[in-house]
Amino acid sequence: MTRSLRSSVATSNTSGWAKTAVASPSSRTPKRADGRHFVDSARIAVRGGHGGKGSASFRREPYTPRGGPDGGDGGRGGSVVLEATNDVSDLSLYTQRRRWNAEPGADGAGGRKTGRSSSDLVLKVPVGTIALDSEGSLIADLDRPGARVVAARGGAGGRGNVHFKSSTRHAPDYAEPGLKGEELEILLDLKLIADVGLVGPPNAGKSSVLRALTAAHPKVADYPFTTLDPELGVAESDAGRVVLADIPGLIEGAAQGAGLGQRFLRHVERTKALVYVLDGSSSDPWQDLATVRQEVAQFSAGLANRPHIVAVNKVDLEPARRLRARSRRAGVYFVSALTGEGLPRLMDAIAEVVAAAPQPPVPAPAKVTRLPVRRADELVVERKPSGFVVRGERVERLVERTNLDSEGGLARFQAELDRLGVNTALEAAGVEPGDTVSIAGVEFEYQP
Repeated sequence: MTRSLRSSVATSNTSGWAKTAVASPSSRTPKRADGRHFVDSARIAVRGGHGGKGSASFRREPYTPRGGPDGGDGGRGGSVVLEATNDVSDLSLYTQRRRWNAEPGADGAGGRKTGRSSSDLVLKVPVGTIALDSEGSLIADLDRPGARVVAARGGAGGRGNVHFKSSTRHAPDYAEPGLKGEELEILLDLKLIADVGLVGPPNAGKSSVLRALTAAHPKVADYPFTTLDPELGVAESDAGRVVLADIPGLIEGAAQGAGLGQRFLRHVERTKALVYVLDGSSSDPWQDLATVRQEVAQFSAGLANRPHIVAVNKVDLEPARRLRARSRRAGVYFVSALTGEGLPRLMDAIAEVVAAAPQPPVPAPAKVTRLPVRRADELVVERKPSGFVVRGERVERLVERTNLDSEGGLARFQAELDRLGVNTALEAAGVEPGDTVSIAGVEFEYQP
């Protein structure tokens, strides 16, 4: 008695695809609704392009009405790729548009013509971007320019009917559909790449120091919290090139998120050293230093133990000059971002600390994503109240690869189920005529 599985549900999934070769923000980063520019976190959904369908066609020649199969293969769908670049400063583009789909491959055609494979969709992200899956597991750390990761692979194209001709099957009337592209939800998390982080209380003049040491142009004014976003600047010295990051002011409770402290502190996790910038005109600069250091330590013990320098700014003011006159602390640099006093010595000290500092470890989530590896020949049959579920790489791929609306395709599908041992495994699990069997989301009715 011939055993078979008859399809009771046929599913298909067709979608429109935007034709985009490379995605990156324009040179003028759009403003967010609250007027701020810097975006360091975004959640996106990516999907690789589906593979093109194989063609079921035949040669048309005089006196040869069905002159043999000549259907070409479908093209491969494009993949979605994340690429790190210094040309992009933040993740604002990915808050404006959340879904990114690569193009599908073109269908095959007669005359053994293979469909066009689609180009990859390349999403440009800032250097220092970490990609996490929906469970918080690490997909990739794009920590250098040009670093790439395939976030969602495109599906392979289906084979044309020319592949299914045999000594017993001279005119196969079926071809394979293309495989679906991978889909993934991704959290993009930016942690700036800098050698040195400038940290300190609000209104200490960190932005002014950054501007004086580098070519950066952060917003500067004489009131607290002028800087609401991290700023980067590059300084050149005899010891080499140093990248500095100005982190917005830290207040007590910053490690617990007060004043957006956690968001700010994460941007110095990758730095080799810290410069604690203090306001020399403050009523108690040393207490300010203790508060900031405590917040850094509560956020990360490793960060607190990193090499550091203390810079007291505003020495052009009388309170700071008096502080310098009575200070006996070693390793403290008194500077004025306004007049430039003390800045060359500070820059030399920064360059020396950076040159001597070990590369800091890159903080990462608990694990790196590794999909379970299933042996290609593994077959699992699970009995459930609604019927039977069959799992296995080969049988699931078979369902995706088969045109179940074609008589020839269905006949080949049933023969392959026998060859793979699916029917035998179902009988061993107690399947009965009329039971529902689900494979790769498609339901069938079992008929012996």
